[in-house]
Amino acid sequence: MRFPLLVLHVSAGILAMLAGAFAISFRKGSQRHRTTGNMFVICMLIVSAVGAWLAFRKSEADNVLGGIFTFYLIATAWATAKHGEAEIWTLDWATPPAALAVAAIWFFWGIEVTRGRMAVGAQSSAGGYFFFGVLALLCAAGDVRMLFRGGVSGRQRLSRHLWRMCFGWFVATISFFLGQQQVFPHWLQGSTVLVVLAFLPLLLLFFWLARVRFASAYRQQQVQSDADLFPGRR
Repeated sequence: MRFPLLVLHVSAGILAMLAGAFAISFRKGSQRHRTTGNMFVICMLIVSAVGAWLAFRKSEADNVLGGIFTFYLIATAWATAKHGEAEIWTLDWATPPAALAVAAIWFFWGIEVTRGRMAVGAQSSAGGYFFFGVLALLCAAGDVRMLFRGGVSGRQRLSRHLWRMCFGWFVATISFFLGQQQVFPHWLQGSTVLVVLAFLPLLLLFFWLARVRFASAYRQQQVQSDADLFPGRR
């Protein structure tokens, strides 16, 4: 049973990385962007869910929580695109507790590693735990803010969708290009090429966030972009 799941995990991961690259390359709101974006979401949900299950079977607590958090990021990014302007769903009320629970676990592990208790995540650093703990805490704060504002709209809506999708994509690329270097030729292992490919989603994320939030030329196209990206959901 484990081998078919492993094949599904790897296959969906490769497709997710390719679909992510195409989705961010195509014009936002175009049919090609929506098609590749939907493929990316489906593949990433499969990757994170199956990865968390496989990690659970191997007692790899780090990867279990990483898979859950990645599933959360992609699911909330997808939901943001499906929401109407200033609209929330009943299920949205479940996202802050989920993010807070993930953050609490990562903070706890970080403290345990700092104190020299290595029973959990012996190969991980306290800094990594605290970084993802802070990230999950910020996600929870963003969820709460959205709920009490009755939803998000405009640039805030697009930014929320964009950064969560891209960071989920980043988790996939860094896990593959840096975490699975043994599958690459020996001369390529540890190379700058793999580092660049791993961090490319973050670079593109910063570029698009800056363009969405600060570029005046992009602001002039914002209304039309939102209408294209979220058709029929205003």
